[in-house]
Amino acid sequence: MNFQIIELKNTTQIRVRYADTDKMGFVYNGVYLTFFEVGRTELMRAFGLPYIEFEKNGYYLPLIESNVKYISPAYYDDLLDIETTYITEYKPIIKFDYKILRGNDIISNGYTIHTFINSLTHKPVKPPSFFWNKLNEKYK
Repeated sequence: MNFQIIELKNTTQIRVRYADTDKMGFVYNGVYLTFFEVGRTELMRAFGLPYIEFEKNGYYLPLIESNVKYISPAYYDDLLDIETTYITEYKPIIKFDYKILRGNDIISNGYTIHTFINSLTHKPVKPPSFFWNKLNEKYK
């Protein structure tokens, strides 16, 4: 298999709901991981790899590590950009980097790391060939 480094990047917007905030009026800290999920899902969808395709092909991508840095609070009704980046590595794990922006200001950043597992056995497996094929067809 020819392997090349590919950088995937996507930005999606989300508006902060009242339900996302805490008593202080800030977006609750755990919600940032939900924002990361939105960014990751939309990045994969934009490159022809919606998560449902992994499940249909017998794979899951569980989260095994996460990191969030809180720089500045977000508030109810803020319009936020979720910038998600994935740089390919031929490993059984994949890492997504995130920036949450309000306008031009980064209010949070972080990453999540996921591994591929077989949906029946729940055992770690190599990234499936359809994953690499789809990425490589985007950059031929």
